[in-house]
Amino acid sequence: MPWDGNEVIVSSDSSDGWESDTDVKEVSSDVKPAVIPAAVIELDKELTPQDIISRRAEMYQEYMKQIPVPSLHGSAVPFNTWQELARSLKLLYKQPLHYLTNICLKQWDKARIGTNNEYLPLDGVIHPRKAEATIWLMEEVHRLASSHHHLANLWLLDPMHQAFVDPVFKQI
Repeated sequence: MPWDGNEVIVSSDSSDGWESDTDVKEVSSDVKPAVIPAAVIELDKELTPQDIISRRAEMYQEYMKQIPVPSLHGSAVPFNTWQELARSLKLLYKQPLHYLTNICLKQWDKARIGTNNEYLPLDGVIHPRKAEATIWLMEEVHRLASSHHHLANLWLLDPMHQAFVDPVFKQI
């Protein structure tokens, strides 16, 4: 294959297999060097904050997909707010909840402000087992059917998103 100048020649004269920037050599026509298209090598590309957030969101979503939603639940945990119930479930089942679940529960708590039952404990308004089942159903949807691109976009808009990303409780 003739050399057209758009390729990088890789040689391995050093003992560790790594080349320094000064190890570029002339190649005679009888030597067959390893040739890598220049388009493949992106030496000057720096990661942007968007790239980093996108990669974190992808890793997070892949991790959350691996955690099975508890199949046995219905513990009738007393609670005053959705977020309080979520904290109890995280401790009881030793599992994190998805970022989107945490955000949704926060919004549901805000939605109660101004209602006639705002000051009543939520477990007096919604049966605790139904509330728990609702959280786990929503959690399953978020774990299995959410796009990491959507997460990354939300995280880019919210510099405090880490406040709603639960720490890891168990190893997979």
